Amino acid sequence: MAPEYKLNYFDLRGYGETARLIFHYAGVPFEDRRFTHEEWPTIKPGLSGKDDWEAAQVDALSDAYKDFGNTARPYFMVLFGREQGDKEALYKDFAKAFDEMAKHLKKYLKDAGNGFLFAGGLTWADFFTSEFHDTLNGFNPEIFKDHPELLRHSEKVHSLPQLQDYLKNRPKTQN
Repeated sequence: MAPEYKLNYFDLRGYGETARLIFHYAGVPFEDRRFTHEEWPTIKPGLSGKDDWEAAQVDALSDAYKDFGNTARPYFMVLFGREQGDKEALYKDFAKAFDEMAKHLKKYLKDAGNGFLFAGGLTWADFFTSEFHDTLNGFNPEIFKDHPELLRHSEKVHSLPQLQDYLKNRPKTQN
């Protein structure tokens, strides 16, 4: 059975229009579910932070983590054989950048005091960072020797009851 796609977006073009154009270009049927700005609070999953300030912090932290990922990319490309390079030198750069990012994440965890990155509870930033850490721990556990808090955070997120069936059955991949 082919998957059925649903595009959920505001009743305007905005960012959703790119996806609509691609679906139509590819000839892929989809349900175009549009909603008003007033309906959004009842639809959103509640993973952006407890208020606008925390939502801005969630976005800022996640953007910083994406920037870190771009810094780490050369090491991973060489590690997985997709590019040539000095793996040891790239690892040193990666490890230095990871240690710096880890300091920030540990401060967020400490300040929140609830095992998640923000006082308001679970956010999409928790999923984003913990999945990276879980993957990284699978092939480079020594990077966490000075950062066990990050592994505890990843374990907390990955132990959420709502994820257990998926985690048990998800396909095994390299990364």
